[in-house]
Amino acid sequence: MAPLTLTINSKNSSMSSPDVSNGKSQRLQLIPKKSFASISSGEDKPVDFLRTLFEGFIAGGTAGVVVETALYPIDTIKTRLQAARGGGKIVLQGLYSGLAGNLVGVLPASALFVGVYEPAKKKLLKMLPENLSAVAHLTAGAIGGVAASLIRVPTEVVKQRLQTGQFSSAPDAVRLIVSKEGFKGLYAGYGSFLLRDLPFDAIQFCIYEQLRIGYKLAARRDLHDPENAAIGAFAGAITGAITTPLDVIKTRLMIQGSANQYKGIFDCVQTILKEEGPPALLKGIGPRVLWIGIGGSIFFGVLERTKKILAERQFLQPPNDQSSDTPKQD
Repeated sequence: MAPLTLTINSKNSSMSSPDVSNGKSQRLQLIPKKSFASISSGEDKPVDFLRTLFEGFIAGGTAGVVVETALYPIDTIKTRLQAARGGGKIVLQGLYSGLAGNLVGVLPASALFVGVYEPAKKKLLKMLPENLSAVAHLTAGAIGGVAASLIRVPTEVVKQRLQTGQFSSAPDAVRLIVSKEGFKGLYAGYGSFLLRDLPFDAIQFCIYEQLRIGYKLAARRDLHDPENAAIGAFAGAITGAITTPLDVIKTRLMIQGSANQYKGIFDCVQTILKEEGPPALLKGIGPRVLWIGIGGSIFFGVLERTKKILAERQFLQPPNDQSSDTPKQD
């Protein structure tokens, strides 16, 4: 491009070129060097990573707490349906049993998931071709699920023991589980949890992200909150239905305690099929689809709204800062 520029300005190069050059030099020197400029530079900078991580933590934690509080009774009914063997009676009392203790785990788990998912997604989208964006979303969802499982599993074990009436409070549940089963008791059913949650997280977030991409291309604009919520509900309901058998297995293994009715995932499946038949693997599918469908609507709606609020307030980027783009325009 340099030879073309010199040819066009050849007539007044003797007078204007030094002034333009000096003016440009002075203008560039007057531009303060700000650490925030790296955010819009298109490179992977620590500030960009930390901003994404921070916003993911806040948005994920907020969305997780809202969903858990609103839909906890439906989750309790689902758990009791799955735990009942044969024609066991379903108790519809104490549907909020264990909510307070569960929120203590849900907040950091949801925050950790989204906090890991968002940076991983951005990195993978940059590494992979555009036509493989679904792979990036699937992989990022699985990575976020692995990270969050370290908090999710103990939280889920305690919650489901409380929902099935085995303990009266979260502190008692933790103390008695550790005393009777050891620390590993808090991670009962960890393998089945990963078997359920890794595909669930990967599929749900992939469906959600891909639908949003298609919708935005068709609408040629950013999506509104109700649209994000509707897409989230659809993604959650479909994923919830697909993964119900995995959820039944996870529930049975987590609530068995020291009784050890099942020796592992495969033994659990074989025992359920032998004693209760294939339909038992779909126990609780109605409440689960309802719960996750509504939950997906609330979660993704709150998530996108919180991310938008954080972006507008620009916690780590000063408002109206165009200096980082100026050198690129010359």
